[in-house]
Amino acid sequence: MTSGPALFCRFAFPPNLLGFCGPAETGIIGELLDGGETGVEEMRHRAAAFSGAWPYLELISSTTGRDPLDPQVVEAYWLGNSLLDHVDLQMMGNSVTERFQGQAGSGWSIIADTLGTSARPTHSFHVFCVYPWVGMLRSGAVEQALHVLDRCRIRWGTVTARENGTLLVSTQLLSWDGRLLGLAPQTVEQVHAPIDDPSIGVGDEVAMHWDYVCQRITRTQRRHLARYQTLHMGLANGAGRRLAARLEV
Repeated sequence: MTSGPALFCRFAFPPNLLGFCGPAETGIIGELLDGGETGVEEMRHRAAAFSGAWPYLELISSTTGRDPLDPQVVEAYWLGNSLLDHVDLQMMGNSVTERFQGQAGSGWSIIADTLGTSARPTHSFHVFCVYPWVGMLRSGAVEQALHVLDRCRIRWGTVTARENGTLLVSTQLLSWDGRLLGLAPQTVEQVHAPIDDPSIGVGDEVAMHWDYVCQRITRTQRRHLARYQTLHMGLANGAGRRLAARLEV
């Protein structure tokens, strides 16, 4: 079984490599994935530097009685699993408000609209309901915002070919019709293979983050990933509709 720190690194490595989040010394994340012996406490220190992810790991941890880097807690954040059913929604609302209200500024009202409903502390909630990119879509910066949202979410797909260090994966990209987010028809994209699992091949179902495959996933994991992503896209779409209605009054 993959350790919690290694599992965290699999999904955190792609954006950290690009300099989008986490510690500035990106090498240590790749080192752990490549078989390094970074200690758990050192990895905890590094994981805490991911200011988007770490508060959610702490929240899931505090409401389930597990360590923030427990493999099931880490999986719950990145992919979703049954631990999320035990999260207290009021605690989640308080945590998100405390951590992110100051950063959101005038956009906080849209985030607040998604709290206290069915939202869960997953990466897809942060991407679709906390990040400002959905708001940028509505302001007209469609091409850049849609690209970032699509790359930043955890995508799922099926490997159709392997070419040296890259994989061809059949997947669905994000779509935007001018009002609502959705998923486009199936397409094939080229992504980097994970650096810690050379065995992934044709027919495997995988999870992707930015331009990397993070890991092979089971049908249950894919179902959880799709469920929570659909949920949070729906919350973002609903908040957008309510905002538009208020502006029309």
